[in-house]
Amino acid sequence: MKNNKLLTIMLIILVTITLFGVIVVVLLTQLNKEKPDGPTIDEIIESSVEIPEITTNLADGSFVRITLKIQGSDKKAGEELFKRDFQVKNIVIQELSEMEEEALEGKQGKITFQDAIKSQVNELMQEGEVTQVYITSYVLQ
Repeated sequence: MKNNKLLTIMLIILVTITLFGVIVVVLLTQLNKEKPDGPTIDEIIESSVEIPEITTNLADGSFVRITLKIQGSDKKAGEELFKRDFQVKNIVIQELSEMEEEALEGKQGKITFQDAIKSQVNELMQEGEVTQVYITSYVLQ
């Protein structure tokens, strides 16, 4: 009888300590969650500029209709991109006029195009830089 009571008390103490440890670990992991790196979606929208639909011929005679959203590094970069809208459109049209349909097909073709636009627009920028170019609409014929 005495051994059963002692065993029961020891099990209760062991379970209590384990439960307490689990609670402490859960609380510490929840409290130590870091904020994700990078800008919030509101900051992204604030620093981005929509480039309206552009329709132009490609080098091989086919044509593309494309809409872009260009994200700047901060609000000032977004404001500068808004002012340079006509220059960005010019860069997009020039880049597309040098490309053929096959170069734009597939994921890699689009990534190459986005990188080319990003680097050329960054050469113009004085306040911040372009961090991302998004293709929001795309038709190739």
